[in-house]
Amino acid sequence: QVQLVESGGGLAQAGGSLRLSCVASGRTFSSYVMGWFRQAPGKEREFVAAVSRSGGMTTYEDSVKGRFTVSRDNAKNTVYLQMSSLRPEDTAVYYCAAHGGVLLITTPPPYTYWGQGTQVTVSS
Repeated sequence: QVQLVESGGGLAQAGGSLRLSCVASGRTFSSYVMGWFRQAPGKEREFVAAVSRSGGMTTYEDSVKGRFTVSRDNAKNTVYLQMSSLRPEDTAVYYCAAHGGVLLITTPPPYTYWGQGTQVTVSS
């Protein structure tokens, strides 16, 4: 079992930055690929970024490439999402998720564990 708790959301102006954190419980954090997803009102949950178990590989959704950076610190059981050059269309609830495979999956299944989400609001 893995429990995930996100933090760091809030209100930012367009062009600004925020850093999200997601802390995982348990001692097997490094066994999971970690992903970030987001869901805006009335829209489906969409992939944002994922990082491999070691942190050596990452992948991003096209609209966030060059603006967002995903990273992890396995010693701290934490995954981060550094968001820069924020846009109003980045407004959403952001979720971190974990799955026990090795591939950087970009869809909600097969992520097994999910956090409760943190709200990010970007004003124009």
